[in-house]
Amino acid sequence: MIQLDEKIYFYLLAVIPLIILMFVGYQLWKRRVQRRFADPALLDRLAPDRSRFKPALKLILYVAALFFLIIGLVNPKMGTKLETVKREGVDIVFAVDVSKSMLAEDIAPNRLEKAKRLVSEIINELTADRIGIIAYAAQAYPQLPITTDYGAAKMFLQSMNTDMLSSQGTAIGEAIELATEYFDDEFQTNRVLVIISDGEDHSEGAVTDAVDLAREKGIRVFTIGVGQTKGAPIPIKRNGVLESLKKDMQGEVVITKLNPDILEEIASDGDGAYIDGANTAGAVAAFSEILDRMDRTEFEAQQFADFKDQFQWFLAAALILLFLDLFVLERKTAWLRRLDLFDERKNAA
Repeated sequence: MIQLDEKIYFYLLAVIPLIILMFVGYQLWKRRVQRRFADPALLDRLAPDRSRFKPALKLILYVAALFFLIIGLVNPKMGTKLETVKREGVDIVFAVDVSKSMLAEDIAPNRLEKAKRLVSEIINELTADRIGIIAYAAQAYPQLPITTDYGAAKMFLQSMNTDMLSSQGTAIGEAIELATEYFDDEFQTNRVLVIISDGEDHSEGAVTDAVDLAREKGIRVFTIGVGQTKGAPIPIKRNGVLESLKKDMQGEVVITKLNPDILEEIASDGDGAYIDGANTAGAVAAFSEILDRMDRTEFEAQQFADFKDQFQWFLAAALILLFLDLFVLERKTAWLRRLDLFDERKNAA
């Protein structure tokens, strides 16, 4: 397995096409100037040692050296062995509400971004726990299966938006039902479902049955509320610019409100707790404290270990290419002139 330390240096690769374009432009300009000075046959007689392919060869050496130097700056690391380690942790599934009401900006920057930040900060506090992610609106959709790869979890988390599910609404019950099938370790004694939502629910009583099913399977349900009880309109934006506010069938502006009562009820029935997500640090600390009181179950996980730097190989390749460039002159060398690869002496005659 390969890790990349400084991916930002990949942007420097954009310089290579620019160098090639500048080289081509320079060669075309030089050829036009030379043709004004003399025709090609006369120019070959005046400058018999002029090489036509050496400049291109030097460019190739320069570009290859630059490429290897940039890869060296990125510093690839390679895992030298795959080992199985024993870890103790809790299985946690995050169910994130991606319905349109999560676009309300009563909590900065909006409810969905706040929810994603809460999950990301909770992940930062985890060490050996396994996590999964579910997105839901009018239906629930598996986003990331149970894993210990926190980097992948954050990547999937950031890609979540309110357009990823075509049907709109808020079906908390369906998210809980999907979560009951998510946990893949039947011996895990601590299974946790965390619902991050504004609490608006349109599933018409399906939540209670889903919570009962989760409790029967040993899943504790926690809820984190995002938004404010006074509510806010739902902005409709295009390319970040506000176009209008969402309206109902009567043309009235829709005001969406945080419903902590339903979230508290879900958490209470699910043997969990409700956490106010208004303060990110406080919510993360409260949830971390709850996790600390839980027993950890031991499980095995495979991972690459002993990652070693590989930048030195790319740096060495770049230095070798630059060293070779010192011996590549733009005029013909004696041995190459004797080979007469392009029948230049014949053409000159």
